[in-house]
Amino acid sequence: MAPKRVDRAARREEILGAAVRVFARKGFAASRIEDVAAAAGIGKGSVYLYFASREALLTAAFEELASTSADILREARADSRPALDRLAALVHAVLRSMAQRPELSRILLDLWSASRGGEGLPLDMGAVYADYRAAVAELLREAATEGAVRPEVGTRHATVVVAAVEGCLLQWLVDPRLPLIELADPIVSICLDGVRLGATR
Repeated sequence: MAPKRVDRAARREEILGAAVRVFARKGFAASRIEDVAAAAGIGKGSVYLYFASREALLTAAFEELASTSADILREARADSRPALDRLAALVHAVLRSMAQRPELSRILLDLWSASRGGEGLPLDMGAVYADYRAAVAELLREAATEGAVRPEVGTRHATVVVAAVEGCLLQWLVDPRLPLIELADPIVSICLDGVRLGATR
């Protein structure tokens, strides 16, 4: 009988998913390759066929997160709806994406708290936030051009929108009972309605 062929791409995703679950549960520093192998139901040596180290597993997981974030920003920019509608959709998409990947969010928080200002993180968080601020500011400027928001609205307001999203995410990580996705509408209401043309300052 011929040996069973292994779908390498599927096996890689299985190992990666197991690693994310283990890192989220135990913390990255306390996790071992043996733990990942046990969670994936394979031998330790099989993990090394796909990933050279714990760090390689961590990097691969956050590369997927970064790719998803880039897709969300690209879709917001490419949409043909009015700018404020696209910005509202962006807020919903970000929270929905995080809710679908709670383990990655928990790992990121764990690594951030264990590092000094994000040193050694698998993602350049400064660059991630800069990309989000730039996308939100761009949409706000488009909204101003469309006559939907006050003309002075810009980068500072974009920073507040991003902070509102991240603040809700942090509270949800601390207290998972919070309905993360349902917080998108209040963010939109408070942050975006407040900058509309004619809104009370």
